[in-house]
Amino acid sequence: MAGPQPLQKRTIVKKRTKKFARHQSDLFMRIRDSSWRKPKGIDGRVRRRFKGALPMPSIGYGSDKRTRNIHPNGFKSVVVNNVAELEMLLMHNRTYAATVGKSVSSRVRRSIIERAEQL
Repeated sequence: MAGPQPLQKRTIVKKRTKKFARHQSDLFMRIRDSSWRKPKGIDGRVRRRFKGALPMPSIGYGSDKRTRNIHPNGFKSVVVNNVAELEMLLMHNRTYAATVGKSVSSRVRRSIIERAEQL
């Protein structure tokens, strides 16, 4: 059975898909793949935003508000821990998709899945 289709399927446009590299992470193996840290040095080229330096994350790289937190299938994800929380999504089943929580027991998980198939 095919589930409900999303209300609006907008094309998701990302302004930047590459991760922001940490300053001088190319020089040290120990920080090669580490996450972004803001440079704090007094003379840092990256902090002072010189031409040719690494780009720093800023609010301008944010994605469109209408497509933020939307999965490629067109739904927003909601973590569900019991059947009552699943019932809340009944009115919004074209906008939100339920994800069963990680810490949910197998018995409750089974009841959530049964109820979801009925809806």
